[in-house]
Amino acid sequence: MAGVEDVTEVRVRWLGHRLHAEINIAVGPELLVEAGHKIALATRHELLHHLKYLSGVTIHVDPATASGEAHHHIDEHAHDNLPLHSH
Repeated sequence: MAGVEDVTEVRVRWLGHRLHAEINIAVGPELLVEAGHKIALATRHELLHHLKYLSGVTIHVDPATASGEAHHHIDEHAHDNLPLHSH
């Protein structure tokens, strides 16, 4: 897909007789939010047309300089009188 520099995570699950996908894509870090959103919509549209049982797609857009789940990890911290934890 034009504008997608990498696909870092793909999760697909059956919900009844249909599939739902969650995908992380990486785009150029210089792009504005609107441009990244357009790329995500085009990617979603292509997937829905080409995968027979796919009925829903959630696409997370990352900059190519920080793509993938490793960049979403939140280190151990404390707040709101909660014990030390990470996410």
